[in-house]
Amino acid sequence: MKKSLLVASSALTLVVLTGSVFGAEKLKSGPQVGEKVPGPFEPLNINGEFANQKKCQFCINGTNPVAMVFARECSEPVKKLIKELDAATVKNSDANMGSFFVFLSDDEGMEKKLQSLAKKDDLKKTVLTLDNKTGPEKYNIAKDADVTVVLYKERKVVANYAFKKGQMKDKDVDKVLADLPKILSDK
Repeated sequence: MKKSLLVASSALTLVVLTGSVFGAEKLKSGPQVGEKVPGPFEPLNINGEFANQKKCQFCINGTNPVAMVFARECSEPVKKLIKELDAATVKNSDANMGSFFVFLSDDEGMEKKLQSLAKKDDLKKTVLTLDNKTGPEKYNIAKDADVTVVLYKERKVVANYAFKKGQMKDKDVDKVLADLPKILSDK
């Protein structure tokens, strides 16, 4: 009896540990480091030069260094990231840095929310856009990814961050900003 209890206990421990290891797997969303950015797509631009038009920010930014963010809602950390990336884009305008957010939502009120945010934060360079809730097909944005950040230059991904709902914190915004030299350097 003790032996079978020990075996059952050991088996349960193994299952729990295995589940923990696999449960801790990094969320994979969007194009990954080393991959080429999949290409053109035309979300609705909320602000910027092409406000209220469907224009391709991937095309507009060309081979320049770019911070591209896919988000499902406008949480406080996302708002902070918008402000910080806008400031970084202004600061690095000599490097022709671009930044844009693609909000993935079918919420009819999202367009007005984003217009209000762009105006309130007086965005100078960062463009807010709106696309359907699944995002551009070739970009493979994970369904459970609330925020996906892709930093790229010469249309090649150099950093990728993905967060489930509620996971992105201020420290993560700082990590993204700390990776900007990867797209701004000549290396």
